[in-house]
Amino acid sequence: MENKLNNEDEKCDEIKDSASNAKIDESEKALDTEMKKMTVTETRTENSESGSGEDGDEKFVHPVRILTEAEIAKLQKDATCVSDFKQNKLEKEAQKNWDLFYKRNTTKFFKDRHWTKREFDELCPVEAETGRRTVLEVGCGVGNFIWPLLQEDQSMFFYACDFSPRAVQFVKDNPNYDPSRCSAFQCDITNDDLSGNVPQDSVDVVSMIFVLSAIHPDKMEAALSNIIKVMRPGGCLLFRDYGLYDYAMLRFAPGHKLSENFYVRQDGTRAYYFTTEKVLELAERCGFDRSQSQCEYIQRETVNKKEDLCVPRIFVQGKFLKPKSS
Repeated sequence: MENKLNNEDEKCDEIKDSASNAKIDESEKALDTEMKKMTVTETRTENSESGSGEDGDEKFVHPVRILTEAEIAKLQKDATCVSDFKQNKLEKEAQKNWDLFYKRNTTKFFKDRHWTKREFDELCPVEAETGRRTVLEVGCGVGNFIWPLLQEDQSMFFYACDFSPRAVQFVKDNPNYDPSRCSAFQCDITNDDLSGNVPQDSVDVVSMIFVLSAIHPDKMEAALSNIIKVMRPGGCLLFRDYGLYDYAMLRFAPGHKLSENFYVRQDGTRAYYFTTEKVLELAERCGFDRSQSQCEYIQRETVNKKEDLCVPRIFVQGKFLKPKSS
């Protein structure tokens, strides 16, 4: 399969926050180089079982990923979490760390996401449809999700928001930005009311691609509750994020664990690794229709045949509907 799925999973390999003045581990840099040479294949498994359980090896059972003894030992050993002081500091500086990420990488880190219509048919044009379809992208970054869809479908209008003011400015500075078809704004979706920029009950489709994982677990419900308010009844949330025991999770060295399945990267940005059950439970608690929800594991395998290196990736992908009537 082509490398259409892009580099969203490689945020975990980016350079360290410039404020720390420390160097990223050389072995990580070498591995990053190798991963960029790899080809990609993908499979999927519909399964909503959690990967967590009782103490011992049973805890590390996963529907689509068999951990090696060395990987289990590494996870068992990495039991100490970052201090409360540092965790509070990371939370306070979350916006700054993402702004620094975009300052360092500008618009060059991610490729345009041409794979989204293949994965989510809700984004495909409907022949019989007339009028405008309204899409909200949460965590728009520099617009890699937006630009291909705007060019291919004239019926779409985009609202696009991001935590980083710098990322939003990159969107507005893009020559493809047309205020008549796109409205970009800065927003902390865990705290700022989206309805200040997006009318309530107006959005047909919301995309949330590798975004919820960057939010503290205590604030995830607030984010989803904020989003569902601006969706029309029957509207759809399209979701993709990191899955439990993804290769990136297993790479973290001791000293990066914040809480269960939640880690901090070298640059101060954070990542949570989901089970399908966790996502389904979050969505249901925030008002999405569980009977109409879908959630599955997506397996990717990046392979460097020359180096005989295989890297397993696990993502969680889902579609969640807002009930048509309360």
